[in-house]
Amino acid sequence: MYKVSFLPQGETVRVAPGTRIAEAARAAGIPIETPCGGAMICGKCKVRINAAGLPYADRGDTRLLTETEKREGCALACATIVCGDMCVTLPTDGDAREEAQILQDGVSFEPELAPEITKDYAPKRDETAVRAGGALRGVEAGDTREALYGVVADIGTTTLVAELVDLRSGKAIAARSSVNPQTAYGQDVLSRIKFASDPQGLATLRALLLSEINDLTAELCARAGIGADRVYEIVLSGNTAMLHLAMGLDPAPLGRVPFVSRLRGGERFGAEESGLGISPLGLVYLPPIISAYVGADISSGILAAQLHRRRGRSLFIDIGTNGEMVAADNGKLCATSTAAGPAFEGMNIRFGMRAAAGAIEHFEAESAGGLRLRTIGGVPPIGICGSGLIDIVGELVANGVIDETGRFEERDALPPHFAAHMTYEDGKDAFSVAPGILLTQQDIRQVQLAKGALRAGVETLLAIVGTSAEALDRVLIAGSFGYHLRAESLIHIGLLPEAFAGKIEFLGNTSQSGGRAFLVNRAYREEIAALVRAVEVVELANRADFNDLFIDCLNF
Repeated sequence: MYKVSFLPQGETVRVAPGTRIAEAARAAGIPIETPCGGAMICGKCKVRINAAGLPYADRGDTRLLTETEKREGCALACATIVCGDMCVTLPTDGDAREEAQILQDGVSFEPELAPEITKDYAPKRDETAVRAGGALRGVEAGDTREALYGVVADIGTTTLVAELVDLRSGKAIAARSSVNPQTAYGQDVLSRIKFASDPQGLATLRALLLSEINDLTAELCARAGIGADRVYEIVLSGNTAMLHLAMGLDPAPLGRVPFVSRLRGGERFGAEESGLGISPLGLVYLPPIISAYVGADISSGILAAQLHRRRGRSLFIDIGTNGEMVAADNGKLCATSTAAGPAFEGMNIRFGMRAAAGAIEHFEAESAGGLRLRTIGGVPPIGICGSGLIDIVGELVANGVIDETGRFEERDALPPHFAAHMTYEDGKDAFSVAPGILLTQQDIRQVQLAKGALRAGVETLLAIVGTSAEALDRVLIAGSFGYHLRAESLIHIGLLPEAFAGKIEFLGNTSQSGGRAFLVNRAYREEIAALVRAVEVVELANRADFNDLFIDCLNF
């Protein structure tokens, strides 16, 4: 057994020969994020090994390290095998919950108040009956009618949002958000599915998720001055894979043909069996699920946006690590999903990061030749988040710095103010966005892959429903990430057609706002469940023409 010490945490763990540093850190209770799931393609798990420890580590694949990083003892935690006692220094990123910029709400409508959970007080017995849909769940001593709360938790692949709601008024009391702790085991859905296909992996991911939801719930209750035992229902709104992990169900069938979900949504579970720390009389509700890759978060979005009630032709798109989309023609719905990958979350990008303080979130090339950027928190830039990445690539495409194939133009063909920002990274062209922060050729390729998948999904869905970009009345962009985007940048990079200009509306986190509507009015549950059963679902993986269309959509 070898001893591995971690700084600055000061934790030490003994591991068997052949253990990777990332595994050793997790054994020490220090999860290291491996956004690519340990595939050694993102380079986001860099650590520094002390000089004395270097001979006792096999650094494996070092292609993602610069020569300077190699000399300084850097290594990828997911690739480096422990071969002896060593000390490892980890980056200090602070509290992700406090730093991350996570949108906590989205557009919705004013639902009537008719919650699933109600209370009746019996003065003679001095006890309060707690009912769900009229059926008795149990009784509480005394008059507890004034203590009736629910929680909506939006379980995103990358982020979590929890909101406390007073079920007597339907009003939100407070909201909290954090990074989904499962990101330590993979940034994208497929990485999580692979990891959780093993029973121990499933138990690990479920425990992390439930612990974080319980922590968020406890913080919300403390802020409201109540106990968590006064929360009687939690609505879990999220994609299909995240709900499988939350309920402890093997997600493996989601990752292989024919892509089968073990959940159908519209289901209720007892609070105690769910592992969530609310009233023992409470329930957990999962909104209806459309398919393996069009989940309850989209059902919540349909409800929040009232997509099924809008007249005319609409396209609803939730942009994230997956791109779920629903076409609506006077209430008739057709849905699909395409894997965009983690580039829009800042992963697989050389200087990419999640939306936290110091991340470049807005970039614009001014006509006079200057470059204008804005960071989250207004602090000096330290990296690029997803919205900034799309802005940067979009502006460089629009100004001819990047050609339609995704390559940087020759420097002598560029205006002087752009040519001055061209530099080299490992012998290849790169664009200097800010001091020490570059956009590389490989970054551009990652953007092309993500936008190509989404654009191909849009084109396929429009063709299936028999309409065109020009014929659409509106394009509704949902999701926390989507809310921070600029319509111009999405069109510049070709993620959306030019015909969408002037039709785009940003809705925000409709998974959360739709989940709140399910919480405060039980009637929407059956309404959307019936709607979901009628949705036409398109599996892009089954379409022989999709790969060719995807390749056609790679160009800017």
